[in-house]
Amino acid sequence: MKKVVLFLYELFIFAPIFIIATIITAVTVMIGCLIGNSKFWGYYPPHLWGKLACRLALCKIKVTHKSKLDPEKSYVFIPNHQSAYDIFLIYGYLGQNIKWVQKQELRKIPFVGKASEIAGHVFVDQSSLKSMKETIEKAEAQLDKGSSMVIFPEGARTKTGKMGRFKRGAFIIAKEMNLSIVPVTVNGAYDLMKIKTYLLNPGTLELIVHEPVSTEDLTDENMPDFINNCRETVHSGLWESYK
Repeated sequence: MKKVVLFLYELFIFAPIFIIATIITAVTVMIGCLIGNSKFWGYYPPHLWGKLACRLALCKIKVTHKSKLDPEKSYVFIPNHQSAYDIFLIYGYLGQNIKWVQKQELRKIPFVGKASEIAGHVFVDQSSLKSMKETIEKAEAQLDKGSSMVIFPEGARTKTGKMGRFKRGAFIIAKEMNLSIVPVTVNGAYDLMKIKTYLLNPGTLELIVHEPVSTEDLTDENMPDFINNCRETVHSGLWESYK
């Protein structure tokens, strides 16, 4: 009975409101960025959209900040990737003006892809050998006024709930731009919406923002240990069911 009620809620309440809100948000971002302050319009409408999506999913939200971050300083945030809902949780509750480094395929999403492009989010072509250099150049162009980058170091959503290995891309970008890494732990998003499904399973969404880690002494030689330490920090905040 519960599943039937949730399905009807998702079909007749969640989906219509979410679709309309997504279109309004995308159009607002596009118009706002073209005629006004792109830092404001590229972040605050999606910030409210993220909060709305989490509330529409009937979730309890829990946010923990291990240290106070400077809102005017740029960072590279590296969250684990549990589901598509990670994006809404981070947009809504991270508390920093952010730009995403995201897959090129996301540019094809109606309204959202174009809005992301206009807002200055960075699309990366993972099949290109020149991709990393181009990504760094694009990211540098977006970080001149205190915006931060969000990069999923696993590269893709988990299929099992367990965290995968971290790739080097986010750390190379942070090192090249002399930015601190901020590990972020996401909990609950996997249970809410598993990969390859659009059915909601409401529960608790948790976001843990760990202390920033300087990349000042990061080198090619110590990068594997640095990456592993950051991964362990993210892993330490996971619920036991995800470890």
